[in-house]
Amino acid sequence: MAAPPLQLHTPASIGPASGPGDIKSRPAWSPYDDNGGTCVAVAGSDYCIVAASTRLSTGFSILTRDCSKLFQISEQVYIASAGFQADIRALQKMLQTRNVMYQHIHRKPMSASALAQLLGNNLYYKRFFPYFTWNLCVGLDPEGKGSVYTYDPVGSFERVGYSCQGSGKDLIQPVLDNQLKAASPLVLPSENWMTALPLEQAQDLVRDAFVSAGERDIYTGDCVEILTITTGGVHRETLDLKKD
Repeated sequence: MAAPPLQLHTPASIGPASGPGDIKSRPAWSPYDDNGGTCVAVAGSDYCIVAASTRLSTGFSILTRDCSKLFQISEQVYIASAGFQADIRALQKMLQTRNVMYQHIHRKPMSASALAQLLGNNLYYKRFFPYFTWNLCVGLDPEGKGSVYTYDPVGSFERVGYSCQGSGKDLIQPVLDNQLKAASPLVLPSENWMTALPLEQAQDLVRDAFVSAGERDIYTGDCVEILTITTGGVHRETLDLKKD
């Protein structure tokens, strides 16, 4: 009698069989984890608002309730990042190193547009094993107008009037679209895509958006850190969200 054919099993399919001929599969290992969090940025004619939740989670577990997702590069330029915390820290460390080199070479702080290009280049450089992060680059341009750059994980980016990244994006982005209605900067002939809302109304909109998202997204909660960047400086405030 001929011997049965040899069956080769991949590591993802090794496990106890439930019956003759059945192969029980198991999930493959991944180098990434999504630690959640939500980031929002709004650009105005003379201000820029950036906000991010502070909850850090994995699965259904809360790792910490006080993890800032905002990272300062220069006096008026910040990065907001959501996603895999290890990749976020690695990305921030690399950007800070490049920022120090930039200041030594050019004898001036890095601008928002320079950081936006640097961040896009480095995300694209890592595209074959990308940083598992969703980023916003925010600040003021040389004319004092708000700048918001939004990214995908492999470095494609554009300057917009407002944006949202992270686990609460599907909840907050439609609210921003409805309330701000800024035109795309790619529209020709060019239109004013800057947010028309006064500063106080834009701040209230960001607060309301996070309170609403915190009620429905388990990865957005505990607290939201809100930075308002103007030519007069940076104002920081915090807003408590639900803790469960």
